[in-house]
Amino acid sequence: MLQLQPQSTTPLVAQIVDGLAAQISSGALRSGTKLPSIRQFAHAHQVSVFTVVEAYDRLVAQGFLVSRPHSGFFVRKRAVASSAPQALPAVGQGFDAMWYLRKIFEHRHLSVKAGCGWLPSDWLFEDGVRRALRALAADDADLGGYGDPKGYPPLRALICETLAEQEVAVQPAQVLLTQGSSQALDLAVRRLVRPGDAVLVDDPGYANLLFSLRFQGATLVGAPRTPQGWDLAALEARIVEHRPKVFFTQPRLQSPTGSVAQLAHLHRVLQLAEKHDIIIVENDIYADLDPEPRPSLASLDQLARVITIGSFSKTISPNIRVGYAVAHPDLIEDLAQLKMMSGLTSAEFGERVAHGALTEGRWRKHLKALRERLAQAHQQVAGHLQTQGFELFAEPKAGMFLWARHPALADSLPLSNQASEQDIMLGPGHLFTADLAPTPWMRFNVAFAQEPKLWEFLARQLGSGPRSL
Repeated sequence: MLQLQPQSTTPLVAQIVDGLAAQISSGALRSGTKLPSIRQFAHAHQVSVFTVVEAYDRLVAQGFLVSRPHSGFFVRKRAVASSAPQALPAVGQGFDAMWYLRKIFEHRHLSVKAGCGWLPSDWLFEDGVRRALRALAADDADLGGYGDPKGYPPLRALICETLAEQEVAVQPAQVLLTQGSSQALDLAVRRLVRPGDAVLVDDPGYANLLFSLRFQGATLVGAPRTPQGWDLAALEARIVEHRPKVFFTQPRLQSPTGSVAQLAHLHRVLQLAEKHDIIIVENDIYADLDPEPRPSLASLDQLARVITIGSFSKTISPNIRVGYAVAHPDLIEDLAQLKMMSGLTSAEFGERVAHGALTEGRWRKHLKALRERLAQAHQQVAGHLQTQGFELFAEPKAGMFLWARHPALADSLPLSNQASEQDIMLGPGHLFTADLAPTPWMRFNVAFAQEPKLWEFLARQLGSGPRSL
């Protein structure tokens, strides 16, 4: 049994991780041993459940434990080898991206979800989904079988028409429907990245993608974001130094910063990609939330070396799980093969529902209302943040997110831990960084950040002046 020292300057999470890692390395905890459940461990050691979640997930990320659904945590058969391509940062730095995923989807009951990555149900196109379901039920369509491996053909054709409006010329054969954008990103990672590869990523960037790349064994090379796009000098220097094969980026309404890359930045990124033979994966899942028609990497490159990824989860409903990847025909064939290897086809039922919602006549009206609602939320939440002394990274006035920091914070993680104890989910900034280093920055979802409870909590914690939480 571990002997924890609550009065020590070493965080409890670090004590748990160091102690269990030492027992596993010494053989005191043998391969296959089941650890106490999170609640059992918390009760036995008189610590917070969240502290144990953080420690266990850090041990999973480092290769000491494996999590088995509905069974618990077990000592892994082998620990991470010393030759691993990218070492994770020192323990005790807080919840990692795996915790973030579990926290979101296992604790959706939290009353304030200011750090989450989706929109409230009543902001989405629920009426369109219901009408599409009724129409599908009345249709005499054959819903048996597996469907087309690339996805429902009418929806792929409709995506081509939508992309044509954005000046991307594409054929249906170049569109691969996926189970949300997460599967599309996963397929791209599996196709393009090998263990040890240097991979360029936005820094800060899309947390789920960063975790997937770490799991794949990639060496993450951060491309620093600015309110206008990227720090282009730093970007070029890191390309020259690390020679990455792939750049995963999100130019438009980026998560977590909300920033939008300027046209000149898009052109320069494509020039660098051409010069250094880099494939670009453009995560454009917030395109429908953008009220301004603007060029994308895909429209400027016409899919010569750009893969573009989209989704209907942010605008129709995440429950239908419909996303897509669009790329050069040869690359799409490779992604389709990987899709079939891991899951045969995506669910045509959900794809038909998405198609019905998009074509039933009220889609554009819904998008207009959603964009206006988000713009209003941006104005309100930005005002609240600035009133409480936060500095905003950018003010996009569109999309879902604001990236902000407070002078009272050296690290946003402790504040996020305190918030979770008060039934509030925040988005601690280190989850979105390439190196998982502590940072005062935090992500706020404007659709969920209008609750008085959130601002009362922040005022209590931050209202007494600068301090290190």
